[in-house]
Amino acid sequence: MGIDPLSRYSETASRSAGVVIGSYSTSFGLACRLLGPRPRRDIENIYALVRVADELVDGAARSAGLDPAAVCAQLDRLERETEQAMATGYSTNMVVHAFAATARRTAIDTSLTRPFFASMRTDLDVDSHSPDTLAEYIYGSAEVVGLMCLQVFRAMDGACAGHDEELVRAARSLGAAFQKVNFLRDLGADSADLGRSYLPGVGPEGLTEPDKRELLADIRRDLAVAKAGMGYLAPPARRAVRLAHDLFLALAARLEHVPAAELSRRRVRVPAVQKACIALAVCAGGRRTRVHGGVQGGAPGARPAGAAVSR
Repeated sequence: MGIDPLSRYSETASRSAGVVIGSYSTSFGLACRLLGPRPRRDIENIYALVRVADELVDGAARSAGLDPAAVCAQLDRLERETEQAMATGYSTNMVVHAFAATARRTAIDTSLTRPFFASMRTDLDVDSHSPDTLAEYIYGSAEVVGLMCLQVFRAMDGACAGHDEELVRAARSLGAAFQKVNFLRDLGADSADLGRSYLPGVGPEGLTEPDKRELLADIRRDLAVAKAGMGYLAPPARRAVRLAHDLFLALAARLEHVPAAELSRRRVRVPAVQKACIALAVCAGGRRTRVHGGVQGGAPGARPAGAAVSR
């Protein structure tokens, strides 16, 4: 018998989605490697759609010569294509097709995709935020992505039944922490290149040390909440999420040591050597490894170094 055309197309679509995470995120790509083949593909499929939408509103379309109205039209079309593919199981856009396959298999629905696209749309016409609009933006741009990933983890072998409240809180908190870290890391680029200020009342030159400390404390609270829910995940998912958590904790530690005034002029990164040490500690499943910027790794129940006690 010949190869089923849809199966071959879906496999090709998923491989193409995997290229996206490899090109845009070493941290998430590294964490995904701790998952089995199926959940790894599913997380890559989610990441690819999210990244395509993010790049669309963050300048790729503008660099191609599209005016603001055309960029908005492209985003609207991407959302329509996504919903249609989720309903039918097919799209000519391979990234959309791959995402839809994951969504249909893991019960991701429009209650998660619509807030995401709403936040992406906000990036096109809102250049500053109040505390309320920022909370709504973070929910749509980051927390729902955590909830999409949670749907994949729930479908894995070895996933615990129940504990829905703890898992949802942890997934949302981890997404929020990642987004807040990115606000600090991308402070200069968001202002200079995109004309945006995400932090209420804070411009790139107006960030003070108390502002920075307050946001970092909030990030550590989010990371602590996220860590508390990891024990309810299947072991491979627990390791992958722990690695992503610890990588961003290390990034937060580095941000803490950079003066607030400098954050508008440099983008802080975790060096590859430190990432490798953190990954080894997580994979070892218990050894605490001292690396530059703090103590990382440790057993799943250990308190992360410097943690308060969560796009």
